[in-house]
Amino acid sequence: MTRAVRRAAAGIAAAGAALALTASPASAHTSLTGASPGQDATVAPPAQVVLTYADPVQLPQVVITDAKGGRHESGAPQAVDNKVTEAVKGTLPNGVYTVGWRVVSPDGHPISGTYKFTVTGSAGAAPAASASASASKASGRASDGSSGWLWIGLIAAVVVVVGGGFAWYRRSSGASGEK
Repeated sequence: MTRAVRRAAAGIAAAGAALALTASPASAHTSLTGASPGQDATVAPPAQVVLTYADPVQLPQVVITDAKGGRHESGAPQAVDNKVTEAVKGTLPNGVYTVGWRVVSPDGHPISGTYKFTVTGSAGAAPAASASASASKASGRASDGSSGWLWIGLIAAVVVVVGGGFAWYRRSSGASGEK
């Protein structure tokens, strides 16, 4: 019966370790609290997009696209405390634009989102589809896989813990001389 108890204890310890390694931290993610231009706003062509978060953020990514997929950001976004600013390339023509954003929260987890706004009163022509639009979309999707590495690391840690628990169990069972 002692052997069965040890097996059960090892199994419970391994399951507990696996749950502890994959548990989410207590709601430490930040959130988008404001934007300029705002969601669903109708505005004159903006010179920049400013995103405001509940907490300071790092490693910002911002993409501004028109209805045909053309990109309109200029340079890298700048994060200062809880605000991220992305300059707009040129003057935006009339139309609907989507802002896609991704930042890293203070707890180290990436968060992302999108919203739309409309430009009116621009003297520029309507946005044209660019040849690089589909390439931009493909490269944007490729960069969203960083959380996949987090899962791979967690799975590897679970395998190590379970393997270690199994090795410990085998060693302790063999040392006691039970058969």
